[in-house]
Amino acid sequence: MALRAKGPADHDDEEDQGMATDQTPRVTVNGVVHDLVGTDPWTPALEWLRSIGLTGAKEGCAEGECGACSVMLARRDGEDRTRWAAVNSCLLPASALAGQEVVTSEGLGSPEALHPVQHEMAVRGGSQCGYCTPGFVCSMAAEFYRPDRAPSREDHGGEVGPNGFDLSAISGNLCRCTGYRPIRDAAYALGLPQTDDALASRLRSPGPAAAPVVVDGPTGSYVRPADLDEAIHLIQRHPDAVVVAGSTDWGVDVNLKGARAGLVIGIDHLADLRAVTRDAEHLEIGAALTLAELERGLAREIPLLETVLPLFASPLIRNSATIGGNLATGSPIGDLAPALLALGADVVLHGADGQRVVPLASFFTGYRRSVRGRDELIRAVRIPLPLGEVTGFHKIAKRRHDDISSVAVAVSLHVVDGTVQRARIGVGGVAATPLRATDAEASLEGQSWTRATAAAAGEVLREVGTPIDDHRASAAYRRAVLATALVRLHAQGASTAEVTR
Repeated sequence: MALRAKGPADHDDEEDQGMATDQTPRVTVNGVVHDLVGTDPWTPALEWLRSIGLTGAKEGCAEGECGACSVMLARRDGEDRTRWAAVNSCLLPASALAGQEVVTSEGLGSPEALHPVQHEMAVRGGSQCGYCTPGFVCSMAAEFYRPDRAPSREDHGGEVGPNGFDLSAISGNLCRCTGYRPIRDAAYALGLPQTDDALASRLRSPGPAAAPVVVDGPTGSYVRPADLDEAIHLIQRHPDAVVVAGSTDWGVDVNLKGARAGLVIGIDHLADLRAVTRDAEHLEIGAALTLAELERGLAREIPLLETVLPLFASPLIRNSATIGGNLATGSPIGDLAPALLALGADVVLHGADGQRVVPLASFFTGYRRSVRGRDELIRAVRIPLPLGEVTGFHKIAKRRHDDISSVAVAVSLHVVDGTVQRARIGVGGVAATPLRATDAEASLEGQSWTRATAAAAGEVLREVGTPIDDHRASAAYRRAVLATALVRLHAQGASTAEVTR
């Protein structure tokens, strides 16, 4: 199997061929095994699925915002269990599905034997023009099979039904016919899976492994290396290669900008990038952990992340996007970087010359640029302990879910006997990079945590960055948001998250 790069010639095939298995790359879709041989490394999973006749999933926005392309993937949930995760198939490279299991809307049921989700959507009028319906059905089915979903009489503010169905699970799916009420009714009418439900039974066995693989296509190759060192070796030998994990950023470039690559290196399954370690001084989080995994497994240990992650894009994106990938893209308007800056996080970089640790506050050097070398990968994010007791996240956006921040302010304070001993403030949306507001931090430290202190520090925070006027907000409005963020935090209590629309 030849590893192909840009152009007609292979690059050092003899050495590269030994870096992955020579087994035929296959994927199981709706219980049927399909070959991926001949698939270009940039081909979206959506395009490939439609090419084999599974046309339920649609392209709507082509950037992961509408959910019309949703499908379900079987993901490992610990050592011996599986979790069904809904993802945007328009962003994920088809080759990344090698060795995996996919269920599309066609695989859930048939006209003669509807799946419970399909049945409730039909009888309650949840489908109007029908374009978005298959995507809704897949996202709803993933929530239908959520292992810890259970009926509850608790009041969740209208976001969770009496059957335990969390409506945020479909917050990444848009219905352009405005049929949300019947869709909600269908979601809340669902019972629990039956004991003979095959997709429910799949949860009780280990998820699919991700073996090393090479998928060759007409214009290039997708490679899933065996370990981190192998990935670094590939990057060194092929400096033009594109490295992807969840592909929620590069997938947009493929669809909207025509981005292509002769070699794509998939690192999302590397064990070296998925470890979580703790000691008395640090919590280290592997860079390839998805935001959904962080949300389920670690967020409660880190209250600031617990408030940020539910506001980050949508579950469809969080099921694929990784903590390392989010930082590597260097977006100045992301939500995660301000939170990690407020937590005083470091970035652990791994390259051919070994490992180095860089404070996140020094990581970004310009618009979508960083100190990361071309042959380095983010291995982990390291958060110092203990955490601040007073934390908050304030986000300005046009809508509550799945939207880009106009301004994001994250704060973490260590307060002892009413005095601020340590302050960390991360800000996004006011400069070409996410920023640490060090002057505002200094104005807080050593002061009593009072409204007057918060207001005075807010005047310092107002001057951070170089905000601009654009279609999301004016520079003056952004500065006004900065000026009031700390006062809001003081008024609202110790651990808060707020989205202003």
